[in-house]
Parts: sequence; structure tokens; C-alpha cells
Amino acid sequence: MKLRITVDEKTYEVDVEVAEDDRPPAAAAHAYTPAVPAAVPSAPPPLPRAAAPEGNVAEEKVCRSPVAGVVVRVNAQAGQQIQANDPLLVLEAMKMETNITSPVAGKVKAVNANVGDGVQVGQILVEFE
Repeated sequence: MKLRITVDEKTYEVDVEVAEDDRPPAAAAHAYTPAVPAAVPSAPPPLPRAAAPEGNVAEEKVCRSPVAGVVVRVNAQAGQQIQANDPLLVLEAMKMETNITSPVAGKVKAVNANVGDGVQVGQILVEFE
């Protein structure tokens, strides 16, 4: 078998011969056969979703999730007074943490997520009075 090899921008043409076949007899008799998985794994189940409040939602009174992920820390509690940009929750998505901060100043009416909960994009995490 002839091969072309380039070393330091110089090309060499070499003859190569196989001295021994290192494969076991069964493998030597067959060409490469790609492994085929027994079953194709199904998609993971969707993350659980908190129930959305019914009726029209005043967007200035809620904080929604900007990413799909898992809640790793909850900093806010119902009844707590907060200022704009105060930390409310921390979400983990793709091994990165995302700090969720308050868009408004006011009083927390409800926190709709707990540590370990999976959340979806746009899901209401915190409601304000």
C-alpha cells in the first residue's frame, strides 16, 4: 500500500506492507461493522410546569422565567418587601446559573417555584401585590 506523508512541508511517498494482522480471527474475517444500538432512547419527559393563574395577568405584577431550567435557590418569600433588581431566584440551565431579579419594587404576593422544580420559558415564578 502506498501512502503520502508530509513532514515539515516536504511530501514523501512510502510503501507500507502489513506484516501481521493483529485482529482476532473472527474480526479479521469481517470488515468494519458499526454498532447499532438495540433501541433508540426516547426523549426525556418534559419538565413539570406550575399551574398558571387563571384570567388575565398583569405583566407588571409578575416575574416570568427567561429560560427553561431547574430552581436551585429561592431568595424571596411571600410577604417580603423588595426593591427593583433584588434577587428572587436562581435557575440552573445547561450547568449555568441564571439569577432572576425583581423587575419592580413592592411586596411579594406568591412564589410559584420551589428548589428542585423544573420551569419552562415564560412560566410565572413570582407574583407581586
